[in-house]
Amino acid sequence: MTPSDIETIERATVAAVSPEAVEEFQGWLLPFDSGTVSRARSAVPLRHGPVENAMVDQIEARYRARGLRTVFRLAQAACFDSLRQELARRGYQTGKPVLVQVAAVKTMRDVCTATPAETADSPDAGWAALFLAEGFDPVDGASRVKALSRAQGSVFASVRDQDKTVAAGAGAFSHGWSSVHGMRTDQGFRGRGLAGRVLAGIADVAAQRGITRVFLQVEDVNTPALALYRRAGFETVWSYDYWTQP
Repeated sequence: MTPSDIETIERATVAAVSPEAVEEFQGWLLPFDSGTVSRARSAVPLRHGPVENAMVDQIEARYRARGLRTVFRLAQAACFDSLRQELARRGYQTGKPVLVQVAAVKTMRDVCTATPAETADSPDAGWAALFLAEGFDPVDGASRVKALSRAQGSVFASVRDQDKTVAAGAGAFSHGWSSVHGMRTDQGFRGRGLAGRVLAGIADVAAQRGITRVFLQVEDVNTPALALYRRAGFETVWSYDYWTQP
């Protein structure tokens, strides 16, 4: 990944989750949001390079002014070692690593030979209902529906069984990238290749818009998703952690 690739992926990530407000500050994007989507409320550097620890105070002040707890999203790169040590010293807590993966839109499309998911320019009630279904956190689901629905130019992919949406996801398109978000499959329909159909539906729209590259972000413990994404040609380009203020 070139420095330009890193910056455009980070900008596209924030655009896709459409936080309530965003500030650009000295090489960082500061998204502000009251919901549960971590990418919509975590400060992220636009380049992978050394950062002065003094930035922590300045960024904390901006989140504090909005009544929000500060969260940092930092790549697991050596250039951020000093910053991570400073956050640990301040009592910040970190959790499961998340992988940033990229692929060609064509290889993502080729993962599926079945009928691709249908796509729409706005989410319907069935798409949204899947995020609130059994097995999913309803509070987090409602927050994700709200965040993804705000994004400009996204598409919403659905696979239906009769009148019920049983698999869904969202595709976003900005800064030269397509990106995949909010992948969900109903508990009773897993293992049937439906997520691949969602990827195919998003890939078709990306191709129509002339976009050739796609990225997504997935927890490194999500084994079924990682297996699908590997078949779709995705490769990890970096991983990151969230650091949350106590």
